[in-house]
Amino acid sequence: MTLVAADAHDQLSWLGERELETESIVEELELFCRVAEGLAERGVFEPQELRDLRAVGRRLGEIDAASRTGLWTDALTAADPAWGEIRLLARQFLLTALGDWRQPMPRPVRPHTGHG
Repeated sequence: MTLVAADAHDQLSWLGERELETESIVEELELFCRVAEGLAERGVFEPQELRDLRAVGRRLGEIDAASRTGLWTDALTAADPAWGEIRLLARQFLLTALGDWRQPMPRPVRPHTGHG
């Protein structure tokens, strides 16, 4: 969630030369939102945090197929307002859950090279 909540230029810097598919980002966020439902039943999330996550999940569900394809760098630089809205919703979740939406970016994963 911290990656999507970050400013677009920070996300682009984090990506560097990596080629990450937009669909992968969408799938990970949708999975997180679904898993959160079960975790909320176990008391991991407060009701407002769950409402914030549901809002993220709903907005992700509204993204059309064309906005889900291609590289994440392209989605970040496109004029599609959906990602700006998702960024704001992700920030709201982090603000509610952690007290501040500005969180450290995840550690980059090295690309798989196919070598042993």
